[in-house]
This record gives sequence, structure tokens and C-alpha cells, in this order.
Amino acid sequence: MVPFALLDWIWMILFLVLMIGCGALFYRLGKRSESDFFLAGRGLPWWLPASSVYATHTAVDTPMWVTGVVYKYGLTGIWYAFFSAWCAVSAFVSTRIFRRSLAFTQAEWQSLRFSGLGSELLRGWMSGWQTFMTMFNMGWVGIAMGKICQYVFGWPAWAGLIGFSSICAVYVLTSGFWGVVMADFQQGIIAFSAILIVSTWGIIAAGGPQTMAIKLAAMGQSWRLNPFHFTGLFSGDFPLAWFATMMVIAIIGGFGMGTNIDWYLEAQRIQSARTVRDASYSIWWGTALVIVRNSIWAAAALGFFVLFPNISEASQYEMGWFRLGFDYLPVGLLGFFFAAILAIHLSTISSVLNMGAMYVTRDVYHHYINPNAKEEKLVWVGRVSTVFILLCSFVFGLMMTEITKWLIFALWIMTAGVWLPNILQVIWWRFNAWGYLSSWIANLGLSWLVVWILPLFGIIPNLPDYLQYWSLMVLTAFIYIPVTYLTKPDNMDHLVKYYIMSRPIGFWGPVKKEAERRGLL
Repeated sequence: MVPFALLDWIWMILFLVLMIGCGALFYRLGKRSESDFFLAGRGLPWWLPASSVYATHTAVDTPMWVTGVVYKYGLTGIWYAFFSAWCAVSAFVSTRIFRRSLAFTQAEWQSLRFSGLGSELLRGWMSGWQTFMTMFNMGWVGIAMGKICQYVFGWPAWAGLIGFSSICAVYVLTSGFWGVVMADFQQGIIAFSAILIVSTWGIIAAGGPQTMAIKLAAMGQSWRLNPFHFTGLFSGDFPLAWFATMMVIAIIGGFGMGTNIDWYLEAQRIQSARTVRDASYSIWWGTALVIVRNSIWAAAALGFFVLFPNISEASQYEMGWFRLGFDYLPVGLLGFFFAAILAIHLSTISSVLNMGAMYVTRDVYHHYINPNAKEEKLVWVGRVSTVFILLCSFVFGLMMTEITKWLIFALWIMTAGVWLPNILQVIWWRFNAWGYLSSWIANLGLSWLVVWILPLFGIIPNLPDYLQYWSLMVLTAFIYIPVTYLTKPDNMDHLVKYYIMSRPIGFWGPVKKEAERRGLL
């Protein structure tokens, strides 16, 4: 347990009052319409969604993940977090295409991109899948908070999981995305300040940069300072092949939509921006802050290794950055640090919670159940959906113990088979709903088979991460490519309408020619 003084408790209570106050302050704006509750009326200047991009992706599990891979692999491990660079490409490609569509969600965009029965089935599938992933995401973020509260206060993990996520739900329920984005702006400032303070304090505790380098050399661990220290071309824990895989995923992935699970959160921020240019700037600058933040954490993780070099359990060394704060900050700053942790936690939980409710409300209730629902009814359904998703996330959180293992599976492997289809749906007119839907269903089954089930029964060996990724990409392609060619293309009228509205890049020649023939271009 960490001893808190009166000043520490004051810091924490003031922060919670500030966050709940956001909900009350923006209640009237959030209740006006479905667009206000989920997109803040589509009128935000770029810097507000940018701060939300940064704050949302600064979750309590993130320093655990970054610390975990850097503690294990040295600075080479930072490449695990480089996947966020896809946003830098997306900002000027898929972000613009998506913003022009005016779709609330990725599922709705796909009903504009594809046509017919396949489009309807795909929208239902995507809305259901994203609702599930919302609960899953909140579960792993929530249990990370539970582990922190266990370390700080001695609480059982479930108490930290349930308690603070429930407090967060207050301002999400009252003001929707208005409360989320305004709270994110404040939380981002608080969180970045704490990251700088704690990381600097930890590096000083380890002796400073020069002393850290000397101590690592004395331990025979100088290789940890080299971000390009790979274990071989294909061999070892971190081969060059895995690095190349991550670069392909990060850079080329920006041309698609949904190439990473973070896209679905970004999509909400893209549509909340007031113009296409604001949307692009928000994704670019939000991502820049994320990459800077990861670099600061990586330096602190090296300091933690110097101080505690012999920890073998991942669940223990993942807590490294938090231990630097709680073990070395003076009384008075501990409360500020914990308030910053709450900021980090609430920003992610609020964003994911509001996004999940948007899929339930917009894509399930409004589209399939009650297309003529009034705005006040839709806001009410959004609030009920918020509570439902929150309760389900608690169940998922209690199932998770090791953060890094779940994150690598969810961020990398579980999206491997749909990585290329997520690009093809943007750049290739002939790729249809049946091809995309089959890729998702195939990948869902194959990812569990390749990663967990077949190795468990000794049918295949445990493959390294990069081989799992490429194997799933190839295996899934053997399913969705034949399905695409064996089924009819989407309706040309539908494709022309989409092309005129969104102006996609890539292989859209036949659709462009048809639009020109009709005098629409």
C-alpha cells in the first residue's frame, strides 16, 4: 500500500469533482440530439478531437504495455507501439474519405460503400462485433486500473475495476460525447504533466541518463539502448522479420479503414470535427502526441530496469512506470499522480463507452428496430446502452490477468486476416460486402485456431508473432478473394453515388468512368 497524506486525497477528490462537473455543465448540449450525444454536433475545431485522440489512447494499460515490451526487449520494444503511426498516413487518406461520407460509425460507412443484402448483413455484423470489442477493451483497461488500486490501496482488483469506471459513466450518461471530449482536453493536460514528472523522477532515481548507460554496460545489457537490436533475421524473440511486419502494418495500414482496432475510436473523432481539414489535423496531431508520449515512457522503463533488473514475471514488471511514481514521488505529489492515473483511465473508458453506445443506438436500434425514432428517444437509448456496455465490461475485465498478452493478441493477431480487406474496401471498387464479411468471419475462427487451439493440442508449434500475423493474412486471403470473385459486384448506381460523395483513392476506374458518363464529374 502507498501512504496518502491529506493533500494527496484533496488532489484526487478535486479531480473527480471536476470530471463529474463536466457532465453537469454539458448536459443540455448532449441531450439535444443523437448527433450531439455521439458526435458533439460535428462542430469541433481540430485541437479538441486531437486532444481527445491523445487522451483516449493514453489508458492505464498503455504504460503497462510499453513498460512490458521495453523491459523485455529494451528500446527495440518501442516498435510494438509504433503501430499508431498508421494515423499519420490515415490523416491525409482514409480520414478525409470517411469524413466526407458523414457516417456516424464504421458500420454505417460500410452500408454507404457496399450495397444489397451483403451490406445489411455486414452492418449488423460490424455493429455487433464493435459492441463486443467495446466491452472487451473496457475490460482490459478496467482490470489494469484494478491492478493499480490493488498496489496503491490494497483493494481487491474488482473494486478498482468497477469503482472508477462507474464514476466515469456518470458524465458519459449525462452529456454524451460533449462531456467526453471536454473532459479529454483537461485529462490530456493532466496526464501529460504527470508522465513528464514521473518519468523524469524515475530517470533521476536511476542516476540520470549517463549513469543508466554505465550501469547497463556493467550488467552486460548495453544492447537495451539500441532500438534496432534485433535477435536475428527470423530467429529469437524479436527478429527483423517482426519489425518489418510492424512497419508494413503501420505505414500501409493508413490507406485503409479499420486496419487497427483504434480506428473505430478515431472514426468518432473524425466525424466530430467541423470540416475535413479539421478532421485530418486532429488525427495527425493527436498521433504525434501519442508517439512522443511512448518515447518518454520508454526512457522511464529503462530507468526502472536499471533499478529492478531481475523481475521475471510480466505481470510484475508491467507495473514499472507506476512503481516509479508511487515509490519515488514525495508526499503531496502522490495524490496528483493518482489523479493523473484517474485522468488516464477515465479518458479511455468514457470514449470507448460512448462509442459502444453509439453502435448499439445508431446501427442496431435506429437502423434495424426503430428507423423513425425521435431524437429524445435516441438519446435515451444511448444512455441505456451505456449502462449495458459498462456492466458487461466488468465481466470481461475479471477474466484477464496479464495485460501484454491480451493486448498483443487483440491489437495485432486478432486483426491480421482483415488487415488487407480493410484496405481493399477503400481502394478497390470490385471488393464487395461478401468478400469483406467472409474475411471477418474466417479471421475470427482462424486467429483462435492458429494462436491458441492448434498449439494447445500439439498440432502446430507455437509460432512467433510475425509468423502468426502473416499466416493469418494468407489463410484468410484464400477465403475472401474467391468469395469476392464468385459473387456479383456492388450495384453501379450505389458505387457511383458513393464515389461522388467520398472521392476515394485507388482502383476505381470503372466507377469513375460511369460517373463521368453521367455528367457527375
